Amino acid sequence: MARFNKIFAGPAQNNLPQVQERICPTAVLPGTALIENGTAFAQAGASAPTKVYIAQDNYLALKDTDTAWPAGDRVIGMEPLDELFFNVRVPTGTNVARGANLTTTAAGKFAVATTGQRVIMIAEEAFNNTTGADQLVRARKAQPGMVVA
Repeated sequence: MARFNKIFAGPAQNNLPQVQERICPTAVLPGTALIENGTAFAQAGASAPTKVYIAQDNYLALKDTDTAWPAGDRVIGMEPLDELFFNVRVPTGTNVARGANLTTTAAGKFAVATTGQRVIMIAEEAFNNTTGADQLVRARKAQPGMVVA
């Protein structure tokens, strides 16, 4: 009989990305910002002041990144971590430069932060969204407490 019952011996680590699952009473597009609202998720509002999660694509139902999670469904929210990249949804007409400070809009999408707004993500690519539709832009988590001066 073997002395050990596992082949991988360590070190222990978190599976990435870390996720939370919650019911969301409204339809949610992947790549938008979510916040906790009691035991449920809610779409983040403008310059969200609390912890933000990024809505994952509904891979469990084989949906693409442009298909919204249905209202009342259990949504997967990914927790942004410093060392990870996420594709976040920016509205049409948004011109994002690499390194731009991003905050949330009233619809939970990401836009360039202006004076006094909380910075939630930092753009990792430049993209001028003149496509006529929301698009996904690569970003990483901003340092906690960042506000545009």
